[in-house]
Amino acid sequence: MNDPESPSAPPRPDAHAPFGGWRGYVPIIGVLARYRPADLNHDLVAGLVVAVISVPKSMAYAFLAGLPPQAGLYACLLPMLAYTVLGSSRHLVVGPVAVAALMVAAAIGQHAPGFEGGHMAVTTVICIEAGVFLLVLRLTQMGGIVHLLSYPVITGFINAAAVLIILSQLNGFTGIHKEEGVIPIAALWGLITNIGSLNPATLTLAVGSLALIWGARRYGDRLGGRIWPALRGSAAVSRAGPLVVLLLTTLVVALFDLDLNFGVATAGHVPGGLPEFTLPPLDPLLWLQVMPSAAMIAAVVYVESYTIGSSLAVRERTRLDNPQELLALGVANLTAGFSGATPVAGSFSGSSVNYQSGARTPVSSLTCVLVILAVLMVATPLFKDLPQATLAAIVIISVVGLIDLGSVYRHWRFYREDGVTELVTFVTVLAFGVEGGLIAGVLLSIAFFVRRSSRAQVTLVGRVGESGSFRAVRRHDAETREHIAAIRVDENIFFANANNIETRMLRIIGGRPATDQVVLVCSAINVIDVSGVEMLARLNDTLNQQGIRLHLSDVKHSVLDQLERSRLMAELTGRLFFSTAEAMSTLEGEAAVGEAEQGPGEPAHPIRPA
Repeated sequence: MNDPESPSAPPRPDAHAPFGGWRGYVPIIGVLARYRPADLNHDLVAGLVVAVISVPKSMAYAFLAGLPPQAGLYACLLPMLAYTVLGSSRHLVVGPVAVAALMVAAAIGQHAPGFEGGHMAVTTVICIEAGVFLLVLRLTQMGGIVHLLSYPVITGFINAAAVLIILSQLNGFTGIHKEEGVIPIAALWGLITNIGSLNPATLTLAVGSLALIWGARRYGDRLGGRIWPALRGSAAVSRAGPLVVLLLTTLVVALFDLDLNFGVATAGHVPGGLPEFTLPPLDPLLWLQVMPSAAMIAAVVYVESYTIGSSLAVRERTRLDNPQELLALGVANLTAGFSGATPVAGSFSGSSVNYQSGARTPVSSLTCVLVILAVLMVATPLFKDLPQATLAAIVIISVVGLIDLGSVYRHWRFYREDGVTELVTFVTVLAFGVEGGLIAGVLLSIAFFVRRSSRAQVTLVGRVGESGSFRAVRRHDAETREHIAAIRVDENIFFANANNIETRMLRIIGGRPATDQVVLVCSAINVIDVSGVEMLARLNDTLNQQGIRLHLSDVKHSVLDQLERSRLMAELTGRLFFSTAEAMSTLEGEAAVGEAEQGPGEPAHPIRPA
């Protein structure tokens, strides 16, 4: 279906040589230079299929964010085009996504009432600030900071966000009025207390839409294949289900005037044509207040897009260019801000459908852009009678598959701290909103990391049999020497754990009264900061006062460079050994023959750090 060695494949991130300079930042140039006519048919079909699912979902996610439907469609024009030109993935499709839409809705509810311009003003600022954040991460090469969103935090966040999204759509699903700015949990209580104002026609449309979409997803392809054999294995019916339901319910509302006769809420007038250039509001207070929300949305946009894009790249035996992805997503969100669109991220459904439909290159996304443009030019009058209940049903059925509450139990069994982190993130997102929940999850992850690091493993090691291997005495049948203590530190040494490591080493040494030689095994140490070096210097002095020499073994080049810039190497009472086996053999041999100890700092052999 997809040929990983197709000549149309975009150059790998490390293979931009034929397109150096500025062209290396525009991967589409390499794609078009290698494009084959045989790929066009695959890209056209995939782009058309992606457009079919993007039209209803884009409008539904705009509705979820509290924005007019065209804002979702606009997100499939310039932003999608920007990513197509700049992105490093063949198959990633960007557009409105449920989680970002929920975060936008929360920011709108919090900030829109106090500023002129309302919902679109807040959304415009969010898009621009999110784009700027992503570009700053690219320029400063700090994209890795978003990985503070660990997997348990992301899982707990997505589970809670999916629940909040479903709750936020219940008013549109039932036709019960929702007060502006009310959080989903409070809206649920309002829904219960106002159940008497439920709109039967709206509920019927919503339940019918939900049933039809679910039925198309579950049985549509099987039935379609029986009616028309050419549809077998194409999944065309299930993918087109939301669009077909959207058109059917719109037709029902128009034929029976359900909006006038039964009070069914509709999308109303959807302007056609190209989006207008939008200038952001210049109120500095709004920009400052929205900034935390924009930063969180930028992080979620990048993590979600990178996760989807990298999973598709693995299937194709390629890889993403992380800095290029930051650039592409940053520019895409900037264009969203200036074109009246919602924030964009990698779409799981759009990207997977693009891949499964046989897309060869990003030209499939260009096809999708053209189809969406055609819809805006000629089809928007059809959306006047589009029922909001159908949009709510599309949102609900799109996110219900994201919920995986069993992950808490699985993570708890595997690593208890990750289970706790996921559970806390889930609960705090539900209780305090998406931003508060994400911050709580990240802080808890950092706290657990610092706690783990501060409680570094400090282990007495011994020789296993006649081999040169040294293992922890408490776990293996390892042989030690009474006067020599080989101690391994299984962690980097830095400010958070330096004192704890010193205490544990002195405790081990104190339990061995005959010890007069200590070998610090540094094989697991990659970094030592100033606090760590000062601790080792202090430990060296303390042991020297007790007549004990401190030696170092298995020191890596990077660590040795750090140590040589400190006073420790000049004052070290012992020596530097290439390996633990060399240290133990040398010290045992000296003790056996009674050789005089060599001077402080004089190596037993030429220094050859591991």
